[in-house]
Amino acid sequence: MVDFKQADQYVNDNLDASLDELAALCAVPSVAAQGMGIDEAVDVVQAMLAKRGFTTEVMQTGGAPVVYAERKGRNTAKTLLFYNHYDVQPAEPLELWDSPPFEATRRDGKMYARGVSDDKGHFASRLFALDSLLAQDPELPCNIKFVVEGEEEIGSLHMPAFVEKHAAKLAADACIWEFGYVDANDKPIQYMGMRGLCYVEFTVDLLKTDVHSGLGGSIFPNAAWRLVWALNSLKGPDGRIRIPGHYDKVVPPTELDRQLATALPYEGDDYKQRYGVKEFLRGTQGNPNLALQEFLEPTMTICGLTAGYQGPGAKTVLPAKASAKVDFRLVPNQTPEDVMKGLRAFLDAEGFSDVEVKELGSEPPGRTDPNDPFLNMVVETAAEVYGAPMTRVPMSGGSGPNHAFLHYLKLPVVTAGLGYPGGLVHAPNENIREDLYVKATQHIARVVTKFAEA
Repeated sequence: MVDFKQADQYVNDNLDASLDELAALCAVPSVAAQGMGIDEAVDVVQAMLAKRGFTTEVMQTGGAPVVYAERKGRNTAKTLLFYNHYDVQPAEPLELWDSPPFEATRRDGKMYARGVSDDKGHFASRLFALDSLLAQDPELPCNIKFVVEGEEEIGSLHMPAFVEKHAAKLAADACIWEFGYVDANDKPIQYMGMRGLCYVEFTVDLLKTDVHSGLGGSIFPNAAWRLVWALNSLKGPDGRIRIPGHYDKVVPPTELDRQLATALPYEGDDYKQRYGVKEFLRGTQGNPNLALQEFLEPTMTICGLTAGYQGPGAKTVLPAKASAKVDFRLVPNQTPEDVMKGLRAFLDAEGFSDVEVKELGSEPPGRTDPNDPFLNMVVETAAEVYGAPMTRVPMSGGSGPNHAFLHYLKLPVVTAGLGYPGGLVHAPNENIREDLYVKATQHIARVVTKFAEA
């Protein structure tokens, strides 16, 4: 029988050592988008797991390798799977960091580094939770498996096929996903699903070279204008995506979704203060409307535009080529395949057949049954650590390969972790709060134990 007071004390007593281990992992610049540090990160992750008695295996995917690990536990009839990733976002712009992004720095109760929250801190805290249990018993409460991938930050390109191919090896009874958060009031959140993603690049290539704008401005086609017109055709001022049939498969919010959204704390004021938002799209205010719009509506977001000269001062040039990167967030039951088919057909019909569209990454949406017993246990167990059960959120606004785990492994996928609204994930000065690192660790220790006993 686990003594959680003793486990909690272990976490408090060994926090510095765990954060030192996390710092060593953060020192590896494993930036998937730039192909940096992947092999080194694999070695470090594998060593961290082996240190805890896991049998490890580096498995090829066609892209960055997956580190797979497993260890038998006292209850061999129950298996819990953890999904994490060792890759991180690029650290640029470097000049906006207050300390080097790949040299973890502790100050004012926080640790700063690229990947310290997303996702290396979550991975390290889960191992720390197992340490707190192993300090009392040389056996884990149940079987534990880890899947740690290296392409999450570029769309988990190979993960769905990997999960399908290795479904028997990955078989488990439940899965804890790579992230977890508290809200602005430090109340833990349970995201019961993730929106899908279809990430594309638009390219317009009209001339052999850029041209003096005085020469070509009146008589040459302009790639930048062509691209802007194409993008403008896709979305109206009301924010609605104009691709025919785009909303046909969208599942409207259920009554339970509305109840959950109504019960959520209103985040609008915090968003306005934190991000400088003047007003929300369509003037939406209050829950459930803002929450339902945030989580359960499809989106089309221009993530970046590139054309011509954008350096200091003036350069009068007509761009020969222009490009834009755009993501579509999908909700049940939309699919990336339908989006790509509809997008191409729409552009052709609108006279933009010269606009090339390249798919850079995609994943379908996925949701866990809100009434699943494992999900309910994770939600209620949080109260012992945070003082309140987790707030249930119908979907996460973000995306990930959870659909593959739900579809091929047929198991519930839940969230639990150390993220918080000021974590600056994907931005300069990404950070974690040390107090939340402790709480997330203590929560996972309880989840593993109670899962094994259920």
